[in-house]
Parts: sequence; structure tokens; C-alpha cells
Amino acid sequence: MLEKLAFSQKQRLAYIDFCLLFKGSIYRQDLIKRFEVGLSAGSRDFNLYKELAPQNLEYDVKQKRYFQTSEFKPLFDHDAKRSLIKLANDISDGFDAIGDLHFPVEAPSSLNVPDIFIVARTVQAILNDRALEINYTSLSSGSGKREIVPHSIVDNGMRWHVRAFDRKTESFRDFVLTRISNVKLIGNYEFGEDSNSDTEWQRAISLQLVPHPNNVKFPKAIEMDYAMKNGLLTIDVRAAMAGYLLRRWNVDCTEEATLNGPEYQLWLRNRTSLMNTSNLAIAPGYENNSPAR
Repeated sequence: MLEKLAFSQKQRLAYIDFCLLFKGSIYRQDLIKRFEVGLSAGSRDFNLYKELAPQNLEYDVKQKRYFQTSEFKPLFDHDAKRSLIKLANDISDGFDAIGDLHFPVEAPSSLNVPDIFIVARTVQAILNDRALEINYTSLSSGSGKREIVPHSIVDNGMRWHVRAFDRKTESFRDFVLTRISNVKLIGNYEFGEDSNSDTEWQRAISLQLVPHPNNVKFPKAIEMDYAMKNGLLTIDVRAAMAGYLLRRWNVDCTEEATLNGPEYQLWLRNRTSLMNTSNLAIAPGYENNSPAR
């Protein structure tokens, strides 16, 4: 039946499906405002969605809101990677599920794409201030159950992870989405578990990046690549994200710019800015020097 519908109506149905999958609920007014349709047209779309997937949603009369049911199965195929990118940019149109435009642009391969339902449950927890019970497989301790309170999903350039409070260690940590399985929404977050209590997430540090003084023969090229002014690029970044950025850009973090190789085109001029920042083992050359703490 979906194949016989007009493209515009399929897009509206995909939007309903997207909101139920990732947000767990949707107001009728959300659809009306998003697509600028009338009340009667919006009602017809919800009635049609219920006809196509009656087990997917239930209406709460008091809240005047449709909620995802425990038997929910997406009506459309939502691509995990494209959905993550859209969620990161606050786009929730579900358009990729019905045939998005494809441009001839290639990107370097990334690691395994997270399971769409793991992503959906994580997003629901973030949007609704909920905690998650998960099974997590780590490099240090193997597989085991954890309770986490997620507040942000992050693309570190190679893979997606979720920033969350870990009730096991009572600290904020990064959990790789592809290592998470068996996700279940549990209670609400408690005091000290929200993003406002994540000091490294809230703290911004300034990184001063310059062309590498030893590896770059023509620094002007690097200045143009990074839109530097007077040979300097200053970036404000969350302390929790600093290590990822430095690794992704292959920034030499040694005190005297001693890393050799054509991949090191940038040098961190103000290394002391990393004081009291964790997760720096992945910053090129940082752990080979005396700590800047």
C-alpha cells in the first residue's frame, strides 16, 4: 500500500514513524507545523498510519499525544548512520527512509554503524531524562550490565559514542554505541547525573593550533586549509572532546613539536591548556611527555 501513496504523504508517514522511533511520542500538532498541513489532513495521516501499523502507537487522551507501544516495529527502514547525522543536526524528517537524494561524494570508511534500535532507545532516554540498563562490552572488563544516564551522542570522527553518567563507577564516561546491547529504559535520572554535573562536558578550553614548525615546508598551505589568521587557529572545545579532536586532526601535542611524519601538520602551541583534562592518552604525543597537570 505504501508504494501507491503520493510521495508527500509517504514523507509525512515517515516523519510520524521517525518521531515514534527516536522520541517515543509525537503530537498531532508536530506533524501539522512541520509540513504546514491542515488539521483534517493531519488527522488523515495519523489514521492511515494506524491502519498500516496499528500496533505501533497509542493515543493518550489526557496528554493529547501519540506514544510508541511496546510492540513497535518501524514502518519504514531508517538508515542508522544517516539518522545519527540528522539527529546531530536537529533534523527529524525521516526523509531518508523514503528515498533521499544521493550526491556523488565519497567519504572515508568509518567503523561499524550502531544498531538503529540501540540509537533510538538512547535518544529516547536523552530526550526524556531517563536512565538506561545496558549490556556493555569494554576492552578492560569484558561484558556486563551497566546502568547509565546518557545526555549526549557524539561523533568522534571514527565512531559514535554516548556521553553518560555511569552508576557503576559514579563518573561521567564515554560509551561506544556499537558495544552496547540489550537496552532497556528504566527510571529517571537522579541529582548529579545530568549534563550540568558533567564538569568536563561543561568546561571549555581553548586550543591554539599552528602549522607544524618542523614537518611543514610551506606553512601558508596549512594556514589556508584551516582558515588561520596570522598563522594561528584558536578553537574552543569541550574538555571532554579535546582528545578526540587532537587525534582526528593528528595534532602534535609534544612540548617541543618532536613528532615526525607528514601526517603531523599541526602543533598544539599552548599545551598547558590541557591541564586537568582526562582522555588524553589518544592525543598524539601527549603521554610521552611529563604531564601538564
